[in-house]
Amino acid sequence: MYSKEQQAEMFEQSKRFLKTQPSPKDYPRLVEILNFHEWKYYVDNSPLLSDKEYDNLYEKLLQLEENKDVIILTHSPSQRVSSDLSNQFQTVQHYNPMLSLANSYNIDDLKDFDTQIKKLCLGTDRPIQYFVEPKLDGGSIAVVYENDIFVRAATRGNGAEGDDISANAKTISSLPLRAAFSEYGIYRAELRGEAVMSKTNFDKKNKERQYEGLDLFANPRNAATGGLRMKDPMETRDRGLDVFIFQLAYAVDKEGNELLSGFESHDKAMAILSQLGFKLPYDKNPLTHDIHAAHAACEEWETNRDNYQYEIDGAVVKLNDFSLQQRCGYTQHHPRWAMAFKFKAKQATTSLLNVEYQIGKTGAITPVAKVEPVQLAGVTVSSISLHNEDFIKQKDIRLGDKVLIERAGDVIPYVVKSLADLRTGAEGYIEFPCTCPSCNTPLLKSEEQAAWRCMNPKCPEQNLQKMIYHVSKEAMNIDGFGKSLVERFSEESWLNDISDIYNLDYDKIAALEKMGEKSASNLKESIEKAKGNSLARLLSSLSIHHLGKKASKLIAAEIKSVFELQDWTEENFIEIKDIGPVVAQNVMQYFSQKEHIDMLRRMEQYGVNVKQTDADRPVEVADDAPLKGKTILFTGSLQTMSRKEAQALAELYGAKNISAVSSNLNMLVVGDKAGSKLKKAEALGTVEILTEQAFLNLIES
Repeated sequence: MYSKEQQAEMFEQSKRFLKTQPSPKDYPRLVEILNFHEWKYYVDNSPLLSDKEYDNLYEKLLQLEENKDVIILTHSPSQRVSSDLSNQFQTVQHYNPMLSLANSYNIDDLKDFDTQIKKLCLGTDRPIQYFVEPKLDGGSIAVVYENDIFVRAATRGNGAEGDDISANAKTISSLPLRAAFSEYGIYRAELRGEAVMSKTNFDKKNKERQYEGLDLFANPRNAATGGLRMKDPMETRDRGLDVFIFQLAYAVDKEGNELLSGFESHDKAMAILSQLGFKLPYDKNPLTHDIHAAHAACEEWETNRDNYQYEIDGAVVKLNDFSLQQRCGYTQHHPRWAMAFKFKAKQATTSLLNVEYQIGKTGAITPVAKVEPVQLAGVTVSSISLHNEDFIKQKDIRLGDKVLIERAGDVIPYVVKSLADLRTGAEGYIEFPCTCPSCNTPLLKSEEQAAWRCMNPKCPEQNLQKMIYHVSKEAMNIDGFGKSLVERFSEESWLNDISDIYNLDYDKIAALEKMGEKSASNLKESIEKAKGNSLARLLSSLSIHHLGKKASKLIAAEIKSVFELQDWTEENFIEIKDIGPVVAQNVMQYFSQKEHIDMLRRMEQYGVNVKQTDADRPVEVADDAPLKGKTILFTGSLQTMSRKEAQALAELYGAKNISAVSSNLNMLVVGDKAGSKLKKAEALGTVEILTEQAFLNLIES
């Protein structure tokens, strides 16, 4: 980035500016010097000035920027914090999709990956080398530079588009506001990176929050991802995040010509990014020459993960050569030329203090172990699901046991085993309840299932869980009606079953503390909107065991009203493709209970739709439909319709919408500013490329 001579010159100039007041003509040089010192502090980790000296230089910069003769540069350190506050983020499209990665867990998985790579690269004489880097556990971002200046940062989002978090990203000091891409002929570049919080900073921030009486961060990852989405950029800055860059994903010149292949390989591109001042997640070039060396590098990262300043949950193995990457291509989900090597779950030993029993929305009773709180993979664990009675017996888990636990996939806590050798004799057997902990109804368990269930349709806790699910996005999607409100209204005795959700007294709600008329009015509007949901959504919201969204949609397409299901037999259900006897029996049992029918009648009385809608009726595609059997993708700005409207139209005429350019794509419909998808499709040579008008003409034909 900077030669020794340049650094010495910067340092001497800094000292001179500290002793004198810089003039307006010195302003560009002072900006350059302060950016240099930020790089030394945040990226190179070897500051040349004390904090006080830096602050003095920064104050002189601010004084200069108040001078009317000074035009403030966009890459000045003072421009890292924006005053813009927003309640929501704008959505922007990535220049290249941010796909997921396929996972591997051992050398055999990596060997299979290597075999596939060699098949895809058969016939080439280019060397197959693998680049291995740590997989940082934070928030992924895409950063865009134009004409050497930072212009945008976005979250990963759905892979195709993400939330614009530019104002927040600018506050992260390790992310340059200016980088000399033009020296390499690049006008626009899109980089992939990870925003993270160091372990040291995580501990420091939690101590501060504890002192201030605030909720503690669960782990560095949550602290980082939450920091990216703060409404106030100053709060993002206060998190003290870092950004590490791990990929040059897109590079074009002023005419839009793609330049990425000109850098030959990933390691060369990363070396250039390092020279430009970006922070990389490794110190030495991690290039390996075969899959065995790549595996050894992964294991080395895993062995030393606790010594690394940041949380890492794996390593990423990438095919190094760009031309070979292009040859391997992509699936809809992940690049074929890269794979994540997941580290073994971290384990810890703790004591089992007690077992509590939770009742789910389908009546299943789940035992939950209460353990001595223990840190595990960056999270404090105090509760762990024991799944069911059989799980407890198979693992011989007893009260008072020392147990070995881990976070499966670094996410869900799991009891690996009890440590029988450490028993003192004071441990006790866990006695599973015979009756429901909520309503005292005798529990039942079928021979085919492991869970004990409460079958009482009036069980208070079961109904609470059903109502919580019913209002969720997965079910009726009642905006603003979350778990806490369901629990609060239940405590007020306003909610006893699902039907009560649609017969609330909004005057009483408005009178509640922290609610008010506006909140009550918004809730009423959301509930009224939900009353018009499709029959399929209603069915899937009832928490009938094994009845999911797909089965609900299939059933809704065959009935005019929900009450027809009272008379359905098992034969009616299994005549529908993909509906089996288990779903049939569960739905029949549900609709045989008077309490459920009465509840649905009340819902109908309160205005909830219980009849088939247009959305429930299957789309019939004619045999001669012009797009039948085709896969299609839309890119760029369409002029006559929205993207969603175009996708719906394509589906109506037989096509299947997919999200990325690959060998599976048949048609690409191109609007204005199509970008990289068009170039990829042209490179494949197998994709039919249509304008928007040509697409409409094809349908009209």
